[in-house]
Amino acid sequence: MNWVNYKKGFKAFLQLEKSLSAHSVEAYLRDIDKLTNYLESNKESLSPAEVTLLHLQSFIQCIGEMEMAPTSQARIISGIKSFFKYCLLEQICTVNPTTLLPSPKTRRKLPDVLSFEEIELLISHLDLSKPEGGRNKAILETMYSSGLRVTEAINLKISCLYLDVGFIRVIGKGDKERLVPIGSDAIKFIKLYKETIRIHQTPAKDCEDILFLNNRGKALSRVMIFYIIKALILKSGIKKSISPHSFRHSFATHLVEGGADLRAVQEMLGHESITTTEIYTHINREYLRDTLDRFHPAFKK
Repeated sequence: MNWVNYKKGFKAFLQLEKSLSAHSVEAYLRDIDKLTNYLESNKESLSPAEVTLLHLQSFIQCIGEMEMAPTSQARIISGIKSFFKYCLLEQICTVNPTTLLPSPKTRRKLPDVLSFEEIELLISHLDLSKPEGGRNKAILETMYSSGLRVTEAINLKISCLYLDVGFIRVIGKGDKERLVPIGSDAIKFIKLYKETIRIHQTPAKDCEDILFLNNRGKALSRVMIFYIIKALILKSGIKKSISPHSFRHSFATHLVEGGADLRAVQEMLGHESITTTEIYTHINREYLRDTLDRFHPAFKK
């Protein structure tokens, strides 16, 4: 049974109704490809309406035997569940075979978080004698000041800066917009970059409104931000597993540790669900436990 048309419809559903990014849509479609490839390899020529819980359980057992990580298994199951919900909505199926399909238990890994002093140390290793140094300082200050995702930072537009009132307009996942406060240091270094570095560049076509440009006048890539931070980690000697996203994690963690309202943090991060933001309360508890271990006599070994 050829599922091409079903997949096309599912793709349109994810793009138009769910407003998912191209990357997320492709991930969902790959999950469905894994299922259809499994069914074909077992000579099962079935339409979505003919797939049963037993077929899906057999598929999940197969990917489990491949020693796939629980998080990867959970993501595949999530993709399949979304597909059959779509089939139910479109009346392709009359019964959802994934209703009783369990997901493997996964332990949410707490990300490494940089202290304020470590962030300052990293930024201090930028070479400000070079144009890219001033640009990179403005980027990192902005990411930490406003808790931006990497994609949000590299796509930040000049027309979305309201620096006179201390806000920036951010376009997040699913093209959802939010207004986020920005700190005075980040404002200072954005202005410095715009007025002394960017002004001497000629933006490439369609990049005129992009704030942070590479030396060809184009928007920076996510990979470039990773390389910038990796180089700073090596120079600073910090022994933590750090990625560009660590600046966002640090922003949220420092707010929660300082007593910020979780709903306010959710709003600033652009999380659709408060559950996603609650990971930072777990980080905060780890921080409290560490503090007790180090300073409370009853906890000392």
